[in-house]
Amino acid sequence: MNKTIHSSEFRKKPIWFSAINRFWKNSYGLGTEIKISKDVIIRSARRQCGLFDLGNDFWDEPLDRLIESVNEEANLHPIGRFITRKRLENLLCVRLRAEDCFKKHPEILEQSLYPVTVIIGLQRTGTTKLQRLLSSDPAVRPLYSWEALNPAPIKGDAHSGSERKKIAKMSERALKYMSPGFFAIHPVEHLAPEEDILLLDVSFLSTTAEATMHVPAYASWLESIDQSPAYTYSAKLLRLLQWQRPGQRWILKSPHHLEFANELHKQYEDVQFIWTHRKIEESIPSFLSMVAYARSLFSDTVDLYEVSKHWIRKTGFMLKKALAFRNTEDHNQLFVDVGFYDLLNHTEDVLANIYSHRGEQINDSLQNVFRTNEKNNPRGKYGKHAYQLSDFGVSENLLHEHTAAYQNAYRHLL
Repeated sequence: MNKTIHSSEFRKKPIWFSAINRFWKNSYGLGTEIKISKDVIIRSARRQCGLFDLGNDFWDEPLDRLIESVNEEANLHPIGRFITRKRLENLLCVRLRAEDCFKKHPEILEQSLYPVTVIIGLQRTGTTKLQRLLSSDPAVRPLYSWEALNPAPIKGDAHSGSERKKIAKMSERALKYMSPGFFAIHPVEHLAPEEDILLLDVSFLSTTAEATMHVPAYASWLESIDQSPAYTYSAKLLRLLQWQRPGQRWILKSPHHLEFANELHKQYEDVQFIWTHRKIEESIPSFLSMVAYARSLFSDTVDLYEVSKHWIRKTGFMLKKALAFRNTEDHNQLFVDVGFYDLLNHTEDVLANIYSHRGEQINDSLQNVFRTNEKNNPRGKYGKHAYQLSDFGVSENLLHEHTAAYQNAYRHLL
């Protein structure tokens, strides 16, 4: 596909999408507005699953805070409200099914977690490419998109994943129909590896919400509270997943972890951090474009300047937290640094360095696996993504104001 997707086109939607939103909103007077309230959503999830127990460690304040922010700040259009309601219900269903598994199979939580390699670079720094490459190693345990959406079995598909794959495939198709250009920015394929931030969503403690909706009150609260409940539960879900389908090493990825590398270090006995780096002037505008496209799936009132101010400050905050963790004690030895253009142009050397860091080597057979993966996932597979900082009404000075310490520390890799 050679089509170029411009960041300025995020408001363009299929005719049917806009028509449904318009007619649906005009019918609100007839009582058709989707209601989003905690009690109703929890009751609905329990009814759908036929299960009741959300677990002794379920903390409902994050869900309360998120719903309050969604209702008061997000200004969702009708389809956005529908998607949000279904997403929240599904997350609760995941928790209900997971708790049911933990009760029936106590050996799940008795497992030791596999060693973990986690990619924590900023958005748009090559993290997806690197994750897919490393995940193609037959010895590792990737987190696939269908598992990230539904880590707990459905209808007895613990080992096959058949029901969950069907659901994920429908979600992939729906996203393509609603926002065809989004895949040029971030491909969401149901059988491909996906970010483990979706496991944190099950505790309603992640930056997914602020990347897809305008929820500043929730986002501000999120930065002020302890994130360990989300990471503890995420580790429980990883144990559930490796019980269903074993491997030798987890390959995880999410820029969200930059802010919480300390939590990963607490949860995993054997962890390797891979920090990908790219020029801030390139990575941040690319990510801002992705946020604009994502938010337009939920609301017709996406303010590019607000998106920019929020995420540029947030990026600086995440980098500051990551630098503080890395510069503490002996944490630096846990990290491997990868430059974006090194990853693109010297892929085999980058992979060799990652394996060498943990005392392993890449043989000829595995090298061929990596080459095949690269061939099957070329850059621009779904089209070219075009963007520039001027699209968002902010200057490079604002970028540098919030990221100067990071840029000074890693200038040689940018």
